[in-house]
Amino acid sequence: MLQPKEGRIDGAHYLPTTPETCLWGRLPNRDRPPVLRVASGDTVTIDTLSHEGILEDQGRDPVTYLAGFGVPAGEVLADARDLAASGVAHDYDEDGPHVVTGPIEVAGAEPGDMLRVETLSLLIRAPYGFISSRHGYGALPGEFPETAPDSGPGEDGGVRAYNSVCEFVEVVEEAGRLHGTLPYGGGRAARFPLKPFLGLMGVAADTADPVHSVPPGSHGGNLDINELQVGSSLYLPVHVPGAGFYTGDPHYAQGNGEVALTALEAPLRATLRLTVIPRAEASALLGMLDEPFAETATHWLPLGLHEDLDEAVRRAVRAAVGFLSATQEMPRHTALAYLSGAADFEISQVVDGIKGVHCMIRKADFR
Repeated sequence: MLQPKEGRIDGAHYLPTTPETCLWGRLPNRDRPPVLRVASGDTVTIDTLSHEGILEDQGRDPVTYLAGFGVPAGEVLADARDLAASGVAHDYDEDGPHVVTGPIEVAGAEPGDMLRVETLSLLIRAPYGFISSRHGYGALPGEFPETAPDSGPGEDGGVRAYNSVCEFVEVVEEAGRLHGTLPYGGGRAARFPLKPFLGLMGVAADTADPVHSVPPGSHGGNLDINELQVGSSLYLPVHVPGAGFYTGDPHYAQGNGEVALTALEAPLRATLRLTVIPRAEASALLGMLDEPFAETATHWLPLGLHEDLDEAVRRAVRAAVGFLSATQEMPRHTALAYLSGAADFEISQVVDGIKGVHCMIRKADFR
């Protein structure tokens, strides 16, 4: 267990998730004051919280809920207990589920710049998590979960009934590597390696309106790109002075698509480096300034986002062609041919209203 402020903290700054430092189901906008101020290039360690175990359909009482899976009270995170018991506003039907920590003001960031977010370390905070399916959501709404529909608030004068299916996943170590275990009867369990990443990273939108935490956009947000593991970088176009960076939705693992509705949702201690890239430098480096872009040690990842999956693919193709044309001086027709012959277009997620596609361009192909 990594309780708040305990154990290894790698960053120059530390930001816990508390009722004062987070939003629940909404993202920071231009009017949200920063909870931390840092210089460009500084490192920050953030204790992120998962929403699983504290949502209303789970009783908003993590100690009691987790006890049903054999988790003792001492293995429940104190910040999860505190947030669930707090008065932080959250509407199960109207808000997103995510606990969003921030915003962080990065000195010198101005609209038109890019904010580079480097993921330096990700430590699991608890030896368990959940993969959940809820009525009306996921890749197969109306088909899953295969339980009775939820009752409405106060329906028939009774207590509201939720019929979500939340699969408990225990983390075990096998051959020196951490795995999730998903039991399915007869003493059997599927075992899969953990690949932690932050599902939600973004910058404040230039609006005074509330911003829902579920759909991603030009601000980043709930991108759910499983390649954003340790060693990756995410580039976000800055919309407001100071950028207003935030994060949340920590995952221990996720399959492309995230088809049930959630990944393996579980809390992470994340250390990130936040660096402002001025507009001119960003243009030369990325060839794009209006949409998020990612990279790993081995790949560049242009992104496509749209409510229609076909259009999301088209936008990812256009972004990839534009990137290769601007940064590699590759003719656009040649770039399209390369992408068709050598690049993979992968579905990030199909469950967040705005669907995501990321293109995998091997850096080694461009010597």
